[in-house]
Amino acid sequence: MQVSMRAMMCAAAATALVAGAARADEWGAYGRDLQGTRFSPLTQVTPANVASLKPAWTFHTGDISTGKVKGGGPRSGFETTPLMLDGRLYLTTPFNRMIALDPATGKELWAYDPKLDRAQPYGDGLINRGLAAWRDPKAGKGPCALRLYEATLDARLVSVDAASGQPCAGFGEGGEVSLRDVARYTPGQYHMTSPPIVVDGVVVVGSAIDDNARADMPDGSVRGFDARSGKLIWSWAPLSKPKDVADKAWNTGAGNAWSVLSADPKRHLVYVPTGSASPDYWGGLRPGDNRWANSVVALDARTGRLSWGFQLVHHDLWDYDTAAAPLATNVKLKGKMTPAVIAGNKTGMIFVLDPATGKPVLPVEERPVPQSTLYGEKSSPTQPIPTATPPLVPQSLSAADVWAITDADRKWCADQINGFSGAAMFSPPSEAGILAIPGNVGGINWSGFAWDAGHGRLIVSVSNLPAKVRMIPAIKFVKGDKGDLRAETTMQMGTPYAMSREFLRAPSGLPCIKPPFGELVAVDLDAGKVVWRTPLGSLEELAPGVGHIAKGSIVLGGPIVTAGGLIFQGGTMDRTLRAFSAETGKELWSAELPASAHATPMTYEVGGKQYVVIAAGGSAKVDEERQGDAVVAYALP
Repeated sequence: MQVSMRAMMCAAAATALVAGAARADEWGAYGRDLQGTRFSPLTQVTPANVASLKPAWTFHTGDISTGKVKGGGPRSGFETTPLMLDGRLYLTTPFNRMIALDPATGKELWAYDPKLDRAQPYGDGLINRGLAAWRDPKAGKGPCALRLYEATLDARLVSVDAASGQPCAGFGEGGEVSLRDVARYTPGQYHMTSPPIVVDGVVVVGSAIDDNARADMPDGSVRGFDARSGKLIWSWAPLSKPKDVADKAWNTGAGNAWSVLSADPKRHLVYVPTGSASPDYWGGLRPGDNRWANSVVALDARTGRLSWGFQLVHHDLWDYDTAAAPLATNVKLKGKMTPAVIAGNKTGMIFVLDPATGKPVLPVEERPVPQSTLYGEKSSPTQPIPTATPPLVPQSLSAADVWAITDADRKWCADQINGFSGAAMFSPPSEAGILAIPGNVGGINWSGFAWDAGHGRLIVSVSNLPAKVRMIPAIKFVKGDKGDLRAETTMQMGTPYAMSREFLRAPSGLPCIKPPFGELVAVDLDAGKVVWRTPLGSLEELAPGVGHIAKGSIVLGGPIVTAGGLIFQGGTMDRTLRAFSAETGKELWSAELPASAHATPMTYEVGGKQYVVIAAGGSAKVDEERQGDAVVAYALP
């Protein structure tokens, strides 16, 4: 299928609007541009020739931790998305090593090791999603004219010279700045997994904070540092105690920005997605809406001043983080090109906001939701629901609608649901148990979405695995009620309840909800409809015999779109990179990888050839997955 000239022209025009001065052949930020569009104007690889893509080179980092070696740290995953700037490829490893490669051959040019403290119990495992880059206008052609920045798992901000891989002199001490000076800092529980972002000469960095360990988790502040000196310029805290709440009645933390940031350089704004306040499933010590947790906030990059905020979930009790990076672009609505920030979270809902004010561009209603009966809990009476765009995953499940391959499985699933106090989204956690649908993986996780500028569509990867959540009174937990056999159970110290959660699976191991369990979805925001959706991946490698019965996989790793009319997507639990038609969603090409690719791919052009690159190293949290350390590049012969 040939790509139409009109589609290419539309894509080029849209790219010019959102990407500013970004070079067409480069990939200069995690989402290609600061706006996070993940849209490349390259057109060499098309639906007509994508079937001819072949491996061009493979690079092995050597950085793998099984989590089973004493002193070797937790299990590693490989989630980096490389940058391509000035004819070089730059990536990070699970051990926070920074590596430069020749983009045409995969040959290592330099490596820098910040000597990560791997012994800490990092709750996300050993992972890093990548780097930020900044051109110093005062450096000329000298050292650190192009700087790279990484936020490490052990809470340091590191700056190196992109040309040599040497630390940038004058940035903090020895090229690094400590990020540990936050309230209630705890090694391991407070760490960094996503890249910083640089706007107006300010490096902005968030943090990742473990879930559910206790009420008073570390502070989730977002901070801005001078890109040249590393000096702290500003700090913004997402949570503040309401004036009518006594000090002793307020005990919380987190609300942190653990996922990928995006920005609007013209407005001098950084768009920050925030997660839930601590702990996730009981909020009696954090009364109120808990602004600005579970939100998208716009901060002035120069001062840290809050320009606006929009909360996607009030007083979160379900771990419904705003995990996807906000996407800034221009959307055609009612015949007019309209600037917009697109936000989504684990609920699977899409919000379209004004980039200058944060007010909804497409309507959002506050709708009543069920109320909590737990001791000390006061849940939000309403939740915001978009009315012009459909939810992308199921938000309720009845006993009559369970899916199973045997009558015994079907009865087990139905009995579970009949015993819950709620089986729809925003059902408040209870001692009897609820069905959290979507579950804590989403919906939309950090995989996020990409903008198809050629068709004016949002391309989203989603998961569809509901979870059983049960609250256990502390006294019962102490006496031995540790949750269900397969459940993750945590005390939530400082609260009257422990939390137990697990995916709702029948005795056979299959989920109780109808597949596909993961999908790639194209959304027309103007029409308010899904244009196409296709199953994404398979669970066959993890559960042999399941793949031919149930389609789709949990998705952790997002899509990119090219002006050539293609979508490239990894992220699934099988060892596969796939290409889809942006127009129809049809799968056109796939390649087997050394390990699953829980990373977002990227593309660039060098020497007249377009390459598609992805990190393939497996998951830090799924022990059954094969691990790896490969960066794999594909190109046409």
